[in-house]
Amino acid sequence: MADLYFEDVNEGDEGPSISHELTRTDLVMYAGASGDFNPMHTDEVKAKEAGLPSVFGHGMFSAGLLATAITNYVGIGTLKRYKVRFAKQTWPGETFITSVKVTGKRKEDGENLVDLECTLTNQDGEVKVAGEATAALPSRG
Repeated sequence: MADLYFEDVNEGDEGPSISHELTRTDLVMYAGASGDFNPMHTDEVKAKEAGLPSVFGHGMFSAGLLATAITNYVGIGTLKRYKVRFAKQTWPGETFITSVKVTGKRKEDGENLVDLECTLTNQDGEVKVAGEATAALPSRG
């Protein structure tokens, strides 16, 4: 992706969206990569014994997918802040769609800061992860 410059960003602009269907393979791969082997994420029998309809997704997998959409837009190495709230559990078979929207821009302490509102929703529009981020973008000057 080409560099995004502070002068080219306006309040209300939206970054490109990512769409991803959560699979059970994602859950197993993420468990291995993260070391989070909570059986609620990978063991159908144990999840049902606990009263759940199925295994569910790792929150940090969802947060990572959303973070990827943010850095795809503003670039690697520009994030100054990223904060999320996990709103609902994620389930295999759901398709996630990211949204990254510019909510403000300002110059502060010599940096060109862009504030972003970001969400991860499923195919039915249910918010799964809601977040905020701030990126420091280069100037064309």
